[in-house]
Amino acid sequence: MPSDGPARDSPTPPPATVGAAARLAIDGLAALGELGEEIDDEWQYIEDLVDAWRTRLEAVEDARGEEALAAARGVAVARIVDEAGLIADPHRAIDWLSTLPQVVLVALGERP
Repeated sequence: MPSDGPARDSPTPPPATVGAAARLAIDGLAALGELGEEIDDEWQYIEDLVDAWRTRLEAVEDARGEEALAAARGVAVARIVDEAGLIADPHRAIDWLSTLPQVVLVALGERP
């Protein structure tokens, strides 16, 4: 029997608002940045990238924070943040510093 909502196989509860989704992504971005900082030569690049994407996500949070988020979009955000949380390689974490926020922004109906 098909369910009425999106499949939820993510350990992170899906956010119910755009603001909660943006905050979840910001937390995931911070974790990726911390992991990436293990690569000393990339420290400034990582700081700049995290700052730029954090600023973009915070702007969405400020503008649309209380807006309800469709269940499927909330599940998508939770899944991508969970997937990013599985990354253990600092080089791969650096790659995901742009991937995570862009996917979340698309899920929120925003232009990356």
